[in-house]
Amino acid sequence: MRTIVCTEYGIGDNLVVEESPTPQPGRDQVRVAVKAAGASFVDGLQAAGKYQFAAQPPYVPGGEAAGIVDAVGDGVTEWNVGDRVVASVGKGAFADFIMTTPQQLVRLPDTIGFAVGASFMQVYGTAWFAFKKRTIVRPGEVVLVTGAGGGVGLAAIDVARSMGARVIAVASSPEKRNLAMSMGAESAIDPLTEDVKTRARELTDGAGVDVVYDVVGGDVSEPAMRSLKFDGRFLVIGFPGGIARLPLNLVLLNNRTVVGVEWGGWVPRHLEENRTMIADIVSEIAEGGLHPVAPAERPLTDAGAVLADLLGRRAVGKIVLIP
Repeated sequence: MRTIVCTEYGIGDNLVVEESPTPQPGRDQVRVAVKAAGASFVDGLQAAGKYQFAAQPPYVPGGEAAGIVDAVGDGVTEWNVGDRVVASVGKGAFADFIMTTPQQLVRLPDTIGFAVGASFMQVYGTAWFAFKKRTIVRPGEVVLVTGAGGGVGLAAIDVARSMGARVIAVASSPEKRNLAMSMGAESAIDPLTEDVKTRARELTDGAGVDVVYDVVGGDVSEPAMRSLKFDGRFLVIGFPGGIARLPLNLVLLNNRTVVGVEWGGWVPRHLEENRTMIADIVSEIAEGGLHPVAPAERPLTDAGAVLADLLGRRAVGKIVLIP
């Protein structure tokens, strides 16, 4: 089988295609034939050696995939050959086959394609975890989403809208802003030409927003924080723009709450609760309550170029690799 191996930290020639024997499942293992593997910003950070949870080279990148169970080991009773599944594996998904435990799999309905199945888990899992467990977003509240044209931001817009919230998108290109609006944002702000705080307050008749979902960090975080109303909540999601330095008086003087959202760190401590959460998201997608954008499909061998685009913030929406 083919795998994409990160031989050393970096993005480019360090991601190579290797051939290896197809593994056979041992006891309590499930082998999945990968039909699509999700590519994420986290995958790029790990390959570049810049993520807080390091993966030591050589290793196979890729945290999520969708495919078909094609072999099961002794002791596996809940999965059968031919089952359509989504797999959350942390790493190893950039391959023709992956080995998993039964607990890493969620059933994928026939109504959801493999490309969407491979691209929703990280971004929708983060948004669901943020809006339903780290805080509670209420109908009618206004949520400001930074980085709104990428996969993480688009999922946040979709989940917030499904909960009855209004959404203001912050995105740096017309293409990204248009995509955010098509997902359900009612307004969009260009952080390169507009002051986020001023424009957000104009869009809320001076009141400010209830929640900030900050995907970007860097220079965007402080004006986003300033856009909050009294007693607003600031959700820390990520830092592709750099780790922000926020004046804490903005928190104190307005009774604001800053909330860290690290879904990946929560999952190992709550495996069954997480499986239930992902199954709920899958059901919402299958029933039409959530509407993931169709991801761009690229060959598995394009992994290096795809991760470079994600790290360079050139990618719009989600991308999956097809073996």
